[in-house]
Amino acid sequence: MNNPDDNEDITQNADRIDQLVHSVRRRAPLDAVILLERENDITIAAVLEKLDNELAVRLLSHLPPERTEELVSDIDATIGAQWSLNLNYDENSVGRLMEPLPPTFSSLSIVKDVIDTLRTVAKKQNIIYAFAVSDDMKLEGVVVMRDLLLANPTDSLEDIMVSEPFYFNAETSIEDAMSAVLMRHYPIYPVCDDQKTLIGFVHGYAMFEKRTFQLTALPGSMMGVEKVEQVATPWATCLRYRHPWLQLNLLTALLAGAVVGVFEDTIARVVVLAAFLPVLAGQSGNTGCQALAVTLRSMTLNELKPGMGKYLVMKEAVLGLSNGLLVGLTAGATMFFYANVMGAESPMTLAIVVTVSMIGACIASGIIGVMVPLTLSRIGADPVTASTIFLTTATDVLSIGLLLALATVMI
Repeated sequence: MNNPDDNEDITQNADRIDQLVHSVRRRAPLDAVILLERENDITIAAVLEKLDNELAVRLLSHLPPERTEELVSDIDATIGAQWSLNLNYDENSVGRLMEPLPPTFSSLSIVKDVIDTLRTVAKKQNIIYAFAVSDDMKLEGVVVMRDLLLANPTDSLEDIMVSEPFYFNAETSIEDAMSAVLMRHYPIYPVCDDQKTLIGFVHGYAMFEKRTFQLTALPGSMMGVEKVEQVATPWATCLRYRHPWLQLNLLTALLAGAVVGVFEDTIARVVVLAAFLPVLAGQSGNTGCQALAVTLRSMTLNELKPGMGKYLVMKEAVLGLSNGLLVGLTAGATMFFYANVMGAESPMTLAIVVTVSMIGACIASGIIGVMVPLTLSRIGADPVTASTIFLTTATDVLSIGLLLALATVMI
């Protein structure tokens, strides 16, 4: 409930609120959210109360979670009740995107009575389907508006509804939902709980918006940038999101540097090796990133079924061996000529060291590119988050360590 002071603030800002309502209605949801985020909670609540229930809930789904939790107590009961229900479900689930149901009907309802009811409701809410439910709100059927309007007025919904319609469980993840609707292009989808009780509906485009946002966040997440960060996010918040990952990256970089320090004597004796350290690290890093990208894409599209992890690891190991052999021969030949030009001892041995190191590094980096996201997913972590930080550290340590260890043994 709003207190008297809040009501006074709303009255004083009535023109501003009306202006925001007009602007929000003319914008796409994500653009409208950017506009609203600049306002205080009282103003946002007042704007949401003047919007259609489904649009208000849709905007709440795009606001940061900490803002929506504070807004629930300040907004209209219908909107607040629906959003409170949505908050019971994971942020990445269909349940979080649910919108308030229009009036529901018994399957025995007469077409004429249903049309009369919906004609009134349609003035305030966009009606796409009519939902037929049992006395305890179990979903029984869906009625398309065209069928409803062309039916005999004395028919019942049972005569024209689609029985046992497709629906989502509220706990279904967005990824699974998108896979399920690839061949089902409906404007909206009913949402039920585990008991098949109808508790809301979700727009198809709302799921696409959510999934698109997740996909656009993938590149940033791979570098430690939070998915919730946007252009309008304050710099202090961005610093809080990004800095911990940079500290982690520094620690892992120091680990790679420590490996070089261990073989300092070898580098001092064979200076030409120093020129090939970044070459080897870069090549193995690219190989690992290729494997990482394929694995993440497979996980995103739900193509990676249980048991396929071992196959993918073997596949990337073979690719690493093939690529490493081809690239290694080129790198080895380059080392041979470079060592001769620089007057280094044992140029052929150095060429063999570089070739073998390149093959081993490419095999290892391909395997690591698969194992990093699979391991993160298995322990319950986001497989995208900072994957490249772990990947580059592992590939740098292994590739540089392998080159210097072989050089120490063979030269």
